[in-house]
Amino acid sequence: MSVTPLQALPIDQLRERSSTKWRTYGPDVIPMFVAETDFPLAPAITQRLARAVALGDTGYTPPDPGIRDAFATFARRRFGWAVDPARVRSTVDVMMGVVEILRRVTKPGDRVIVTPPVYPPFYDCVPEADAVVERVPLRDTGDRWELDLAGIEAALADGARAVLLCNPHNPTGTAHSRESLAELAHIAAAHDAVVVSDEIHAPLTHRDATFTPFLAASDEAAQVGYAVTSASKAYNLAGLKCALMITASEETTRVVRDMPAEVEWRTGLFGALAGVAAFSQESDAWLDAELAALDANRRLLADLLAEHVPGARFRIPDAGFLAWVDLSALGWGDNPATKILREAKVALHFGPHFGDEGKGHVRVNFGCDPDLLREAVARIGALAAS
Repeated sequence: MSVTPLQALPIDQLRERSSTKWRTYGPDVIPMFVAETDFPLAPAITQRLARAVALGDTGYTPPDPGIRDAFATFARRRFGWAVDPARVRSTVDVMMGVVEILRRVTKPGDRVIVTPPVYPPFYDCVPEADAVVERVPLRDTGDRWELDLAGIEAALADGARAVLLCNPHNPTGTAHSRESLAELAHIAAAHDAVVVSDEIHAPLTHRDATFTPFLAASDEAAQVGYAVTSASKAYNLAGLKCALMITASEETTRVVRDMPAEVEWRTGLFGALAGVAAFSQESDAWLDAELAALDANRRLLADLLAEHVPGARFRIPDAGFLAWVDLSALGWGDNPATKILREAKVALHFGPHFGDEGKGHVRVNFGCDPDLLREAVARIGALAAS
């Protein structure tokens, strides 16, 4: 069944927003760096937040704002994943959830594996938990990226205590296979280690790929794993502050349940209210329309790069609205986004911030109007041709 793609808001309306995407640079710059999308909110979210404002419902978040049940129902409906709402606890955002879990499953100085190129805050949240980053880069097979399971096993055998997983992966958009996740769980179990899985981009997995929740990958994954997620990326709710920590075993549930009340108390009320609306079946049609728009844009970006920037290397992502583009062949240095910003007036995310593997790369946010994407790539193409 065909779905009409969601339409982005007009550029003049977007420039009235006060968020990071629209206030970091001047009006001459096309912003495609930070992970905010340009679509209108899902109607159910708008209605719920408008009702809260009308009521003056701006107080503290209650112990059970409904987000646990809403996510469990969503996970079953969209992923076929059976989540026990009693094993879900909220906090302020995904990175805070990661830090709080790492603080309880590692000791100061323990090493935590990350898989670069990877979301830059991973390099900050590990030391925030008094642990040390251990880099085991993704393997580039020539067709796709995958976890370097042998490298992860070697690091765990050498004493690393945890793996911080990005699933689906940011910035490559890779949806890790069930087989690789199950093997990762087996390796972690063999070394008495844990896996903390950031699954914030999961709702945006495209129809030609499959998202496998880490906790559902195998029985061992349920024993060694923690998942942290949020509605914030798929539904553009980052400023409202609500994330979920999910477990699937008695021991991991105890770890999260024993966290101080303050960890959950930080949850934003508007984030919880918006999350309930986002995860409701009422918002499914909106999400499907967003996915249709993003599917068209990821393919459009591939065509535009081939036409305007033929030296670029880009693989269409499995999930999300972020594109990982290799511009090394253009000779624009380790951080080509700086030249593109300065001379083409297009703001992209700096590749080296994702790790050494990001040198020569940029991350492009294509969660926008197709015409804006066309203009941005045309500007970059003109720079490449000059």
